[in-house]
Amino acid sequence: MSISGIQGQLLEVTVVGCSKLKDTEWISRQDPYVCLEYASNKFRTRTCTDGGKNPTFQEKFVFTLIEGLREFSVVVWNSNTLTFDDFIGTGKIQLQKVLSQGYDDSAWPLQDKRGRHAGEVRLIMHYSNASKPATSHAPSAAPSAPPYAGTPAPQVPLYSAPPPGGSYPPTSYPPPPLYPSYAPNAGYPPSPYHQPPAYPPTYPPTSSYPPHSAYPPPPHDPYYYPPSSYPPPPYPPPPF
Repeated sequence: MSISGIQGQLLEVTVVGCSKLKDTEWISRQDPYVCLEYASNKFRTRTCTDGGKNPTFQEKFVFTLIEGLREFSVVVWNSNTLTFDDFIGTGKIQLQKVLSQGYDDSAWPLQDKRGRHAGEVRLIMHYSNASKPATSHAPSAAPSAPPYAGTPAPQVPLYSAPPPGGSYPPTSYPPPPLYPSYAPNAGYPPSPYHQPPAYPPTYPPTSSYPPHSAYPPPPHDPYYYPPSSYPPPPYPPPPF
């Protein structure tokens, strides 16, 4: 598959991390970082402090591709504060796969100055202008059977029909009664009408006062004594 025409196209490269790196520190843990070099373009990740042999970065860079240059270099260093940085390893990254398929997620080997294995670096690369593979024609699926067309089931009404003798709503209603009904405890027919008393009402004749008595009064009872004066006279009576 042709991968020509990459001049000026963009390539995304994500540095995921490193594994099983050569340890350049004797006492403390090393602080690795990664450098990418493509033609005159150079990129550098942050320093993974105390990353040791398995640092992680998760940093993305964008390359502008050059026609005829289908590889770049990666170099891993150990950052030092007082002395020069220590070289850990380097490797060559090939672009054929990502340029043809548009995606490459691989771990690339690293070598030290003596050509010995110094660990691996994992990169994820994306190329959006990769040539698309021809779409293979999949065998057509077997035609599906037509839907079953049987005798439709009888439709059952959701509500029962009204009886044939009547209609709903009713066309007329019975008239209201002409007279109000009586309470259950009232007799029927009602009692005849009583005429109210005359006004003003009549009163019994007044009697004369004081009442009339027979005069002279009846004789006294022989055993009746007239009342005496009060206080009574001294007893026995004083002599004259």
